[in-house]
Amino acid sequence: MHIQQLRKVTAIGGGHGLGRLMSTLSFLRHRLIGVVATTDNGGATGLLRQAHKCIAWGDIRNCLSQLSNQPLAAEVLSYRFNSDSSLHGHNFGNLLLYTLDELSARPLDGIQLLSRLLKVDCRVLPMSEAPTDLIAATNEQFDCHGEISVDDLPRMPTRLQLSPQVKATPEVLRHILHSDLIIIGPGSFLTSVMPPLLVGEITRAIAETPAKVIFIDNLLAEYSPAGQLSLDDKLQWMSNQLGLNPVDLIISNKPQGYHGTLPVITGVEAEPGMPHRHQPDSLLQALEKALAQLSKLKRTAV
Repeated sequence: MHIQQLRKVTAIGGGHGLGRLMSTLSFLRHRLIGVVATTDNGGATGLLRQAHKCIAWGDIRNCLSQLSNQPLAAEVLSYRFNSDSSLHGHNFGNLLLYTLDELSARPLDGIQLLSRLLKVDCRVLPMSEAPTDLIAATNEQFDCHGEISVDDLPRMPTRLQLSPQVKATPEVLRHILHSDLIIIGPGSFLTSVMPPLLVGEITRAIAETPAKVIFIDNLLAEYSPAGQLSLDDKLQWMSNQLGLNPVDLIISNKPQGYHGTLPVITGVEAEPGMPHRHQPDSLLQALEKALAQLSKLKRTAV
């Protein structure tokens, strides 16, 4: 089976990585669903969250911007007000999403309205519609609050959790349970990949669905404690946090860092001049190879 034949694909993550993956698979249109991390507390998103106690809009806006086929619209969404404005530091796309949320019954309504305006056919869903923050427990027996602080830790935390615990967006669970394929990553491991998986309902839905799960590793080591981990360590750490191993296959250019039993697809090229970004055609080819490999496997019992 080819990706084009899949009835529903769920991509999970955040940051630029999820936007790049969704853009690569945008030909699936309404059959592609992105589940976006909403715990960011830095930059323009952090300013908005501090003032209004809302979910993090930045990664949602990033996905919509990369999915839009209108260059001007993408540029407008990414516009950041400069120091000559009272809105200094804020991002127009984030403010627009926040405003639409204020005028809507729920955050998802505002996202769907903007998606229609941008003629984005794929669905972009927040992992939860309630605000929450990422908390890391460290080896020094203290809690580190917020994504920015977590990424600045000198070594891997012993545990990650959300505070407060939140419920998954209902549509997210429905889509996961009816998916043919689930893709986790690429992106910052601790602050983009892990937050949606820390929503208990999402991880339980992944465990229950018959869909195969692909983990896409980053091309380069990230500037966070996770950048020090081998592929083996990363997957083991994920399993320890979640109480299960959700992954069936790995896409990574660093197979020498993995000694487990899961299949590994290699050879993904980087975007010219941007060594940290997956080149879309190369990523799509890797996903097609992964799907062919997965078709030969039986889903490992959880």
